[in-house]
Parts: sequence; structure tokens; C-alpha cells
Amino acid sequence: MCKLLNVTRSSVYYQSQNVVIDHELEQMILKIFKDSRNNDGTRKIKQVLAKHGYTVSRRKIAKIMKKYGLVSNYTVKHYKVHRSNVNEEVVDNVVNRQFNDRKRLDVAVSDLTYVRVKNRWHYICLIIDLSNREIIGYSSGPNKDSALVLQAFSKIQSPLHEINIFHSDRGNEFKNKSLDELLKAFKIERSLSNKGTPYDNAVAEAGFKIVKTEFAFNRIFNSQKELSLELFDYINWYNTIRIHGSLNYQTPVQYRLKCRP
Repeated sequence: MCKLLNVTRSSVYYQSQNVVIDHELEQMILKIFKDSRNNDGTRKIKQVLAKHGYTVSRRKIAKIMKKYGLVSNYTVKHYKVHRSNVNEEVVDNVVNRQFNDRKRLDVAVSDLTYVRVKNRWHYICLIIDLSNREIIGYSSGPNKDSALVLQAFSKIQSPLHEINIFHSDRGNEFKNKSLDELLKAFKIERSLSNKGTPYDNAVAEAGFKIVKTEFAFNRIFNSQKELSLELFDYINWYNTIRIHGSLNYQTPVQYRLKCRP
């Protein structure tokens, strides 16, 4: 066939190999995107490909994603619910936006967000370790109150006395006698964001943007039980499988085990 077409055998072999390589690359990108639960964009896909020995430009990745109609959840705009109630307690901002280079459990930050269960709002509370952005405590329920925060504390597997500082914004759900007693019992110092300054709790805000985008956006859960089960699955995936750019593209658990024993 090569003689009849007057082409070299090596060129045909080279082109065939390229087709095979491109097919393997496309399948790998499809798998990475699926494993990320439709969240990863070109930047993270490039990092995962590199770990598998592929050196691919973000432009080529974007071209393949477009070919297969792969659209990251992060490309969709989201509506933000604005807060109204404010905790007026006289508590200093001890963290003072010093979010990086923290030791394990030195600072735990928290916030709440909303999800739809049938025809009403339910809420999620997360507690995040600043040292590696790991979600160490979580809860969900129909009421946005301090009980939800205490339930999240109950899920923390490490001894609570190892936490030095607990930081949150000034939502009224963080103003409660039972919560104050818990923090006092385990000698956990309190820290509150300044009024009207969301950047004081930027890590929690960023964490909830991730959760709202990857877990809650455009979803309606049939029951609180379903929400609880799905949240448990998501938290496990977030901590052990999802890579984070701020952690040098490692998972929170990998970062904790390798960098902060």
C-alpha cells in the first residue's frame, strides 16, 4: 500500500502512533474529569496528567474538553445569599488573616452554607483545619443554629483540646452558651471576624465556595437522610481524593501525612 501511494512506511507508522496516543490522552482526560466529579479545569487536569507521565499544554486539554463537551462546574455563575443577623460579641480577631504556615489543629475555621431539600432550605456546617484545609468536622440539618455547629464539633476525630483557636464570622449561629462552654472546657481560644469583613474568614469562605459549587449547586435532595449520606461521601472524597492547588496539588490527607506529621 505504501508503494502504491508513494509514501514511506515510517510516516504511516508515525501518524498511526499519534492517533493511538491522542486517543489514550483523550480517554485519560475524560477519566480525570469524571473522577473530579466534573469540577477540574485545565490547570488541575494538567497536574494530574503530569503525575501519569503526560506533558500536555492547557490549550490542548481545553481543545479536548471542548470536543467532548466537558464543562467544569466552576464556569457557572452562582447566586450568593447575603447575611443579615450579626453576632455583636466583644471578641478579638485573634487569627488576623494569618492563614498560612499554621501547625496542625492550631486554628480551626468554620462557616455555614445552604442546600435545597425538597421545597425548603437546609444547612451545612463545616470545620476546617487551617494547616491543610482538611474538613475535620461537618453537619447538616434543617435549622441554621448553634446546634448545627455543636454537631459538627462532635464529628471531629482528633481530641478537641488539641485545637488552639476556633475562628468564625459573626453569624448568630456561633453565639451560644453551649458552644462557649465547649470551647472553655477544652481551652480553645475564640476568634471572630471583624464586622462586615468577610476576608477575615477567607479560608472558610473559599471552602464553602468549593462546597456550593461542587456539591450543592443545582441539586435538590429528597430528604435530610439523603443529604447526610451524600455529604459524608463528599467530605471523604474532598479530604482523600480531591487535589488542592494551595497544597501543591495534593489532597489534604496527603499533605498532612507528608508535610505536617
